[in-house]
Parts: sequence; C-alpha cells; structure tokens
Amino acid sequence: MHKDELLELHEQMVIIMENFAEREHVDPELFEPYHNLDVDPSHVHKSKSEHKHAVFVLGNALASAMSDDEFSSAGRIGKRMQELADDAESKI
Repeated sequence: MHKDELLELHEQMVIIMENFAEREHVDPELFEPYHNLDVDPSHVHKSKSEHKHAVFVLGNALASAMSDDEFSSAGRIGKRMQELADDAESKI
C-alpha cells in the first residue's frame, strides 16, 4: 500500500472512530491508545510506519468497540489488529 492510500485509510478510520465516540454505550477510553500516539492523518510528515502502526492501533480500538467479547468476530479482529500493531511498532 502506498503512503497516500494509507493516509486515506487512516482518515476514513478516524471518521468511523468519531462516529463511535459519539455513541453513549462506547467507552471513550477505548481510543486513548490511539490518541496517545499523536499520529493524525493530516501529519503527512510522519513516516509510513508510524501511520501503519496508528491504523492498527485504531483498528484494534474500533474492533473492541464493536465486540461483545474476545470470541466474537470483532473480538478476533481486534486481537489480530493488536498483533499487527505490535509488529508495526517494532518497525518504527
């Protein structure tokens, strides 16, 4: 995936996050790990690896927001996103 495509994906995922954050039953602390990264889709000066890591961290948070438990489809996706986030972080 090219960096511009990754930035577009990152931007779309942030829009989804904002929609989830507006819901009453979603814990806003789910998105704290993403916010703590300080990597925003508009930060084009950040490396592709940093954006990739941010996308996986955000993907994990979104999957957690959608899951009922770790064995649901979203829960399994969240677990995989965490694995990918850990791998991407090691490459930064």
